[in-house]
Amino acid sequence: MSWYVYLIECRDGSIYTGIAIDVAARYAAHVAGKGARYTRSHPPQRLLAAFAVADKSAALREELRIKRLTPVQKRAYAHSAEPAAAS
Repeated sequence: MSWYVYLIECRDGSIYTGIAIDVAARYAAHVAGKGARYTRSHPPQRLLAAFAVADKSAALREELRIKRLTPVQKRAYAHSAEPAAAS
């Protein structure tokens, strides 16, 4: 079971960062308004990237690290590595 860190670009240009096992299902929940509180008030526009990590603990650490980045740095991070195949 792989964990992923994912970045979503919202309609207002902000970037949401989260973790999931099934990124496609989690993104669909965000789009349907059933995801995180943030994406209910900042609707998703597109999935920027998803990166596989070793386990849930690593996913949480990477999520926190990414959340500390500026929006410009988050976009650069999303484009810097080859995105993992989201399940």
